[in-house]
Amino acid sequence: MTTTRRTLLLAGAALPLAGAAVAQQRTVTLGYQLPLTGEFSQYGERFRNSAIMALDAFNRSGRIPAQVNIVFEDTRSDPREAVAVARKFVDNRDIVAVLGDFSSSAAIQAGRVYAEAGMPQLSQTASHPDYVKISPWQFRNITTQAYEGPHVARWMAANGVKRVAVVSIQNDWGQSVVSNFADAFKATGGEVVATQMYNPGNREFRAVLTDIARQRPDAIYIGMFYEDGAAFLQQRRQLNIRAPVYGTSSMYEPKLIELAGPGAEGMYLSTSFMAESPEAHVKAYVEEYKRRFNSEPNMFSAQAFDAVNIMLEAIARAWPDVTRQRVRDELARTKDFPGVTGATTFDPETREPAKTLARMRIQDGKFTLIQN
Repeated sequence: MTTTRRTLLLAGAALPLAGAAVAQQRTVTLGYQLPLTGEFSQYGERFRNSAIMALDAFNRSGRIPAQVNIVFEDTRSDPREAVAVARKFVDNRDIVAVLGDFSSSAAIQAGRVYAEAGMPQLSQTASHPDYVKISPWQFRNITTQAYEGPHVARWMAANGVKRVAVVSIQNDWGQSVVSNFADAFKATGGEVVATQMYNPGNREFRAVLTDIARQRPDAIYIGMFYEDGAAFLQQRRQLNIRAPVYGTSSMYEPKLIELAGPGAEGMYLSTSFMAESPEAHVKAYVEEYKRRFNSEPNMFSAQAFDAVNIMLEAIARAWPDVTRQRVRDELARTKDFPGVTGATTFDPETREPAKTLARMRIQDGKFTLIQN
């Protein structure tokens, strides 16, 4: 037997053992669709930052004898792009589950693709009521407007507000802001004296504010993100409109105060995350985020951190049978997950999260927790 022949035989004999090692140490892959370019890219960047933090910690932990990878794909939070990415993820048999998208519109359109293919999808921010109604494959770890709207409505009523004007962005999420809040506020005996919807990208609110001022509301409720909110608050101050403003949790962002300046003072809002929390695991997250990315995490950063960790926990419970079906089933079993946005439990039937909301007010240029 020649030396070459002996070498080939030895190599061949080793292949089954090598294959077993590869099988034991295989890589688990997740997909993450998010806006990395376009109008909402700053949110996608925060999602990716938190995802990397969560992934690094999990892989260091040795919870499973395999590495987990995340494939990030840019959708610009555009529904058409979201569908294209969803199809790409579905066709990749290595991907066992996905996270995202950012907006409800994009998450819903992608969700229809995932529902048909049997791919578990967990969105950190899709709060439109219809999202989890698509199929048993959709999950979210953010409270919906069906919860937040009534929460704020009762809060305003308790503060003596009887007449309110509502301003919200014109998209699926914005429409759910208006309907859920307005119905709940009317149920308290209050009156919605004006409803104004504005197109995405428009930050000129003077005409809207002038119309609202004529109605003399006791307060204004706004459903928007911090960039739009900062412009709204600035222009409200310039027009000397004194009605207090309550905002959706999407407004909790340190840059809101930086951009709005004195116009932000006195604004009320609810949130599931506070960077100033004294809880040890929240402090550790905030400190590491600041150290690694030289910025302070906001509610969106925290939602993504918890979403990725919830998904990784489901994978750990599913191991070694990490299939799309098994990951979906383990997600549905999530109970009292101790995240930085509070404990999360999924209703096994609706996949809606049970969470709590804190109440804050901007005072002296800072977000301040209201103790009540």
